Amino acid sequence: MPRGATVMPVQRRHAIRAESTLIDGSFRPATIFIDEHGLIEAVSSYGEPLGEIPVEHVVDRLIAGLVDTHVHINEPGRTLWEGFATATRAAAAGGVTSLVDMPLNCIPVTTTLDALKVKLEAIGEQLTVDVGFWGGVVPGNAAELSRLAGHGILGAKCFLCPSGIDDFPHSTISDLRLAMPIMRDLGLPLLVHAELESEAAPACSGDVRRYQTYLDSRPRSWEDLAITMMIGLCRETRCAVHIVHLSSASALPLIRAAKDEGLPFTVETCPHYLCLSAEEVPDGATEFKCAPPIRESVNRDGLWRGLADGTIDFVTSDHSPCTPGLKKPLEGDFCGAWGGIASLQLGLPAIWSEAQLRGFSLEQVVELLTSKPARLAGLHTRKGQIARGFDADLCAFDPDAVTTVTPETLRFRNKVSPYLGRDLNGAVQKTWLRGLPVFEAGVQTDLSGRGRPLLTQRC
Repeated sequence: MPRGATVMPVQRRHAIRAESTLIDGSFRPATIFIDEHGLIEAVSSYGEPLGEIPVEHVVDRLIAGLVDTHVHINEPGRTLWEGFATATRAAAAGGVTSLVDMPLNCIPVTTTLDALKVKLEAIGEQLTVDVGFWGGVVPGNAAELSRLAGHGILGAKCFLCPSGIDDFPHSTISDLRLAMPIMRDLGLPLLVHAELESEAAPACSGDVRRYQTYLDSRPRSWEDLAITMMIGLCRETRCAVHIVHLSSASALPLIRAAKDEGLPFTVETCPHYLCLSAEEVPDGATEFKCAPPIRESVNRDGLWRGLADGTIDFVTSDHSPCTPGLKKPLEGDFCGAWGGIASLQLGLPAIWSEAQLRGFSLEQVVELLTSKPARLAGLHTRKGQIARGFDADLCAFDPDAVTTVTPETLRFRNKVSPYLGRDLNGAVQKTWLRGLPVFEAGVQTDLSGRGRPLLTQRC
């Protein structure tokens, strides 16, 4: 049971009623009764008598709050890039009620217990939604993993190539052979940035304003080689392995074979790999730069097939912002710009815009953004579903609305994103955390302070 679950604020018992509520994989009319601690007390028929219980009627589709397990918040240390206040407000605006913070880009990086304590102290009353934490695996910190787990991390992340941050060095196969048995025994997943650099790739040089120059410097073979290595280590150690932000569709047969073998091996991809393509990136448009890179449209089609057949488990944002200058917008330098896509709050409409063109139902899309990522983080007993005993984390979504992404609509700190100017299908109208509103379209009220750290205790 997550620490802090029994100290939620007391509130008034109430109900939320909608004619189209996603329950057990299908939409139906329902009334959701919420107790004084913000838990779902019962899910009943739409016409269930209410007595004296106050009720809120929802006209949009009512779904569980989204769970985003890949977010770079960057606090403490780099709050000019992002921070707890702005990130969690943006999350609420996107229907995200639980997110998990990555261990790097903050200062200090979350690779020691002392660093985790510094991060927790920085939170204060800033959270609009609930936030969990990944630790980090770096050379020499294997002894810290049990200490981090004992104080609440949900898993740990490593890099197989330079991370871009000097204080978060990449791990070798020897480092992982030390860390993975510890992670296995703790029952925690190892998250992996899966790129192994190879001399076969050309250096990022030449015409640095051309996206193709950058794309050629990080080929799919880097991912495929790294995933092959991690499958072998997963087989050897039986540590649960999760590949973050998959961009290479050519790795899918390897992943499928690992799953068929019964290995504890899971994979995510991101909206930018599913909704954008290399062919559409203009010269100098460094807001499109991320690592691994956005690839060609034929590769994108392959990723959608991987989602459809279950080879790819779910979708996360990999919200990785920075200050505008680090994107080198004046130079348009793809080689020198910071690599990261800012997209927190846009995941559901971005994915829905593309998914419905490919025959996916809204029910399928929601599952990819809720219950499946919740399971990776060990939050699946209280987050990601509308069910009795779960937190009353809810989202009212209008799938037929069309909105244009503008700087004014974005609630994360720096309004730099490849989605600016795009029309997206679907709009979040309201978000509730434990039954209390944390976002409503057109309302600018600051509702920070309602979120809580999501910490699990393991030893």
